[in-house]
Amino acid sequence: MMKTTYSISLGLLLGLILGSSALAADGGNPKKGKHLYKKECKTCHSKGDAAGELTPMTKTMAQWDRFFEKDLHKAKPEVFQKLSEQELKDIQQFLYDHAADSDQPQTCG
Repeated sequence: MMKTTYSISLGLLLGLILGSSALAADGGNPKKGKHLYKKECKTCHSKGDAAGELTPMTKTMAQWDRFFEKDLHKAKPEVFQKLSEQELKDIQQFLYDHAADSDQPQTCG
């Protein structure tokens, strides 16, 4: 009985984890996102820049999701406004995949 309960609990937990990661940036391409991040975002978000350093590891996966859900890029620079929905999904997927609590944290060097 205990083994069955444990197996069911583990299955539900895995389902929730896999289901939530699929929602991160459905349809985003992290390779394209990394390229776009380096090209469009890093110019303002490097160490010592006025906007402050921002890398995938700056936030957790959940924090990146909330950031994009709530459209929290406060300054709304021209560069950010010209990005398509797909490009934003690509950047979000890259940031999510390499967040501080991901399997592959990355700074985007």
